[in-house]
Amino acid sequence: MLKVGITGNIGSGKSTVARIFSQLGLPIYDADLRAKAVMLKPFLKQAIIELLGHDSYTENGILNRAFISQKVFNNSALLTQLNALVHPAVFLDFNEWVLDQTGPYILKEAALLIESNSYKNLDVLIVVMADHSIRLERSMKRDGADKTSILARMNAQMPQEEKAKLAKFVIHNNDDLLIPQVLKIHKQILDLVR
Repeated sequence: MLKVGITGNIGSGKSTVARIFSQLGLPIYDADLRAKAVMLKPFLKQAIIELLGHDSYTENGILNRAFISQKVFNNSALLTQLNALVHPAVFLDFNEWVLDQTGPYILKEAALLIESNSYKNLDVLIVVMADHSIRLERSMKRDGADKTSILARMNAQMPQEEKAKLAKFVIHNNDDLLIPQVLKIHKQILDLVR
């Protein structure tokens, strides 16, 4: 089964693109969502508390994303250490998930596919791109966050132009129509499968 990755920087619209692919009946592994579940596993939870402190989880044991984001997006060393804990666990979770899937191909949606090097275990890479100002506006609106915190997250990511160099397909998501772009890529991927 062909494994396809979808990535893009914050506010690019990669999740929207993934939803369009899912409407075509393709299985989507949402790495960011799955990572949140994996981070609740006792072995990883303990390692995160040791790295970032007890405030990483609420009293109810729920992941305190706001606290973690505030800590790691202003400290690249902590971000690297957190990723070193989480990425291998998500990699294993993805490999187990793939075994249960059927269809011509599957998609893995993740913000850090390239940064984590997990794109190297995929057959095809799609990068979703949008202008900086559009990504900033979308992210602030979606997350209800201030400009400074979104810019910190944006600056922590690899430039999207560098990601695009590694992609087989690039989707432009400024004011561009997404569905025709996705349908064209879907057809091309099906041709690769055949």
